[in-house]
Amino acid sequence: MRRHLYGYFNRMRGLEAPPSRARLSHVMWSGIGAFLGIYLISVLHKYMFMNALDTLFLVGSFGASAVLIYGVPQAELSQPRNLIGGHILSACIGITVYKYVPLETSVLSALAVSLSIVVMHFTRTLHPPGGATALIAVIGSSQIHELGYKFVITPIATGAFILLMIALAVNNMSNNPKRHYPRYWW
Repeated sequence: MRRHLYGYFNRMRGLEAPPSRARLSHVMWSGIGAFLGIYLISVLHKYMFMNALDTLFLVGSFGASAVLIYGVPQAELSQPRNLIGGHILSACIGITVYKYVPLETSVLSALAVSLSIVVMHFTRTLHPPGGATALIAVIGSSQIHELGYKFVITPIATGAFILLMIALAVNNMSNNPKRHYPRYWW
């Protein structure tokens, strides 16, 4: 038993050195892409007259996507199928759980996020911000709840596509041959 516990806790030490700092050009391209993507989504939400609180939550969900697709564009979780599929599937799950499962919000929140992770795994669309999107569908304001499945189209699919378009433009502007995007589509 003691050896088992030692082995268990020993795994938590980490076995590798942290990666080196990214090159300045990589950092700059990441910042430019994130700024443009989030700015365009924010402007779109402003002109759609959405509640400011809802906009903050939605930008929060997309902010995490921006870190992935602009900061680590070569990562598996950053690819278009993951970005688009992860957000759309998770939004559908969050809305469905909220509308059709008669439980308290804390249970619905946990159910929406966990089901989203399971579905994203099965569909090979794992995108961590998708979990936040599912959560937003459950804990969002009445305005989000009134949207129902329209929430999937706007703001979720629209915002994800805006982020994707900016990622395609910005990530391919660099002269670095390793900073192309995407690695694959579907």
